[in-house]
Amino acid sequence: MTVACYTRVSTAKQNLERQLTSTKQYAEDTLGASLAEIEVYRDKSSGTNTARDAYQRLMSDAEAGEIDAVVAHEVSRVARSITDLERTAERLREAGVELHIVSESLVMKPDEEDPYQRALFQMLGVFGELEARIKRQNIREGIAARQDSDEYRHGPAPLGFEKDDGRLVEGSDYHRVVTVLEQVAADEMSQRAAAQELDAGRKTVRRAVNERAELYGL
Repeated sequence: MTVACYTRVSTAKQNLERQLTSTKQYAEDTLGASLAEIEVYRDKSSGTNTARDAYQRLMSDAEAGEIDAVVAHEVSRVARSITDLERTAERLREAGVELHIVSESLVMKPDEEDPYQRALFQMLGVFGELEARIKRQNIREGIAARQDSDEYRHGPAPLGFEKDDGRLVEGSDYHRVVTVLEQVAADEMSQRAAAQELDAGRKTVRRAVNERAELYGL
């Protein structure tokens, strides 16, 4: 059996090691795959971006019949949109490839239709997408609440933002900034590392996390 271990993180500063250990151990212990039968696909990209290089290579190899099973640590590593999640699962099913999600104990086999597993898989995807939508709404409300502040009218734009005729708008690097700040807020990245990643001062990063969290959905 050829098993594909798919791993993804959002930034170059994040570590794939936990996902690699989890998926490889599952492939060996649960699927009985040897090290020679395990292929690792690594992405460093947002989950909403299905143009990820390793993801595209994974799907291409699956549809070419080169893979028997795909293992991911959790559903959010595969996608954060229910539409993309469903599309991925359907493509793998049509290719005759099993999908295993370690942390949620989900197994989807093309020749075994399990209504409970499919419903749980869809529910997890719905919750992930709902969480993302709520976050976006909170960000919009946070921006609107601060637009009339003298600090925002006359001061420089916050990290990840630009000013358009005196109004705050998301900058081209906004989503990258949010991803890094999420890691800082979760104590998964130091302020020093975040400052280096974003080419900003530590004070700027600290202020973004501690005083302007609503602008980034933290």
